[in-house]
This record gives sequence, C-alpha cells and structure tokens, in this order.
Amino acid sequence: METNALHNALRADRLTGEELRALPADRLLARNAAGYTLLHLAAKYGRLADLAPATLSPEALLVKNDAGYTPLHQAAIGGHLGQVPPALLSRPHLLARSHSGYTVLHVAAAHGHLGQLPAGLLDEELVLTRTDLGSNLLHEAAENGTLDRVPPRFLTARLLAIANLSGETVLHVAALNGNLGQLPLVLLTPDALLAATNAGDTVLHAAAISGHLGDVPTAFLTHDHLVRRSKSGFTVIHAAAETGQLDKIPPGQLTADLLATRNDDGDTPLHAAAAAGHIRQIPPSLLTPALLALRNYSGVTPLAAAAHAGFLEQLPPNLRPTEPGPVRQAMIKLGLSRPQF
Repeated sequence: METNALHNALRADRLTGEELRALPADRLLARNAAGYTLLHLAAKYGRLADLAPATLSPEALLVKNDAGYTPLHQAAIGGHLGQVPPALLSRPHLLARSHSGYTVLHVAAAHGHLGQLPAGLLDEELVLTRTDLGSNLLHEAAENGTLDRVPPRFLTARLLAIANLSGETVLHVAALNGNLGQLPLVLLTPDALLAATNAGDTVLHAAAISGHLGDVPTAFLTHDHLVRRSKSGFTVIHAAAETGQLDKIPPGQLTADLLATRNDDGDTPLHAAAAAGHIRQIPPSLLTPALLALRNYSGVTPLAAAAHAGFLEQLPPNLRPTEPGPVRQAMIKLGLSRPQF
C-alpha cells in the first residue's frame, strides 16, 4: 500500500492494530505531501497503543511535519499523551517547538490536556515556558477556555500577572476570549483588572471590547474604572457603548457625566452607542437634548451619528429631529443657526 493510501486508511480507521504493528519503522515515518508521517496520525487519532513499542523511540516521536509539529504535538492535540510511554514525556521532549514556537506543552495547555502528563512533571518553570510571542501555558489556556483544567496550584495572582510581548496578562487574554469566569473570583482584584497592556488597555477594556463585560464583577464597574483611558484615549465606557454592553453597567454608575466622557476625537460614549445602534440601552432619563447635541471635534453630534447609521428610530419620538420651519431654514442659510445634526 502506498504512503498516501496508508495515511488515508489510518484517518478512516481502516487499519487494524495488527496491521499497524506489522508496519516497519520506515513505513511509519514515510511522509505525505504535508510532511505528516503515519506516526503523526497515530498520535493524533489515539492509535499509539497499536504500534510496536520499539517504534516509539525519541527520534521517531520528535520527527517534524512541514509546520514543525511532532507526533508528541499531535498526541497533545488529540488528548492521547497518556498513550506515550512516560519515559518519553521528558522535559526536553515536551519543549520541542513547532516552527511557530509552540511547544508540546503549549498545545497540551490549549487543548486542556495538561492533566495527562506524568504526576509531578509539571512545575512553574515549565508553565512559564514562552512561545515566540511571549505567551506561556496559562496564556494558551486562557485563550482556549481551558483554564479550568490547569492544576489549581498554578492559578495564582503572581503567575496570572505575567505578560506576553504585547503586555497582555493571562487575565487580558481570558477577558478577550470570554474566559474570566473560569478563574476564582478572589483573583479578579482591582490591581489585576486594571493592569495595562503596551497599548494601555486594561483587562476591563479587553472585556468590554470583546463583549464579555458581564464576566467582570459589577463592584469593579465604577466611574473611575470605566473612564480609564488607553494610550489612544479609548475608555472602557466607550468600548461598552460600541459593543452594546451599557446594560452591564450598574444603574447607579451609568450617569450623564459618564456618557459625556470624551475620547481623543471628542466622541462621547453616546456617539459610540448611536453609531452602533445601541441607544436603546441608555435609560430614557439620560437621553436629553443637551447630551444628543454634544459635538465631537469634527462637529458631529450623537444625533447625527444615529441619523447617519440609520438608527434614529431608536430614539424616543420627542427627541427625533423634525424638519426646520421656513424661518429656521433661512437662519441656517445665513449661518445664524445650526441644523439639528
């Protein structure tokens, strides 16, 4: 049987254990067009136990495909590290890197399979192993929603505060991916939630930008925290308004003063909500003509932003613009009055 036919047969689960055990090492390590060997596929699909023990050598398990992934990477992806002889799950083998810098451990963390490692092997040094972008195992788990499968002893405030090369802590990554809820509430402290990336975004910014502000305890959604600015002048409340999360702000904190906060372009959260179609999330008592008439530094009002985006119908009828009468039209032409938007 040709190499590609063997690969296809293994993928389709048409090779018996006897047939796999009978294959010599050179057949197991023959590559298909993407550089995958039969050993890669056996690791991915949980068939390592069907191979002759002699074929599971360190050299064979570290053969790389075209992306630099080894059979150990594939076993970590598929959740089959338990089929690898424990002696071969050594630190050097687990630190084998793909061409993009991902170790076997990073892949295992991303897929929630760290628990398959031999007892006592995983330590802090291994947990803090970085990819080429500076992400450690906790970053990978935070991105992929597997923090709840990381041994609890590694979920500490100190380790969660370690940043990648972009300045993102584990909490930033968890917030961006909606996974803050996998962490104990005791770890969601003001210091942790207000830590800033290289761009000045806090964890609260990340949660608001990604639509997961509801994962943050409401006790932290205070005026001072909501007006925190990134280096570009973008506040948490602007992000919440843009992504339709003003309804996550405690009623006592959502005030006219907060809605009038300006970013570096002079836009208020009301501008952002109006342009994105989220005006209905603002209590009617806060939708005043004065707020709707606030102009950004380009002269655009929230009313104009809503009109341009086609969301005027979200405003209460008494606040929607009306056609100016003849006198006002004349005054506008003479520059003695401004149009409503």
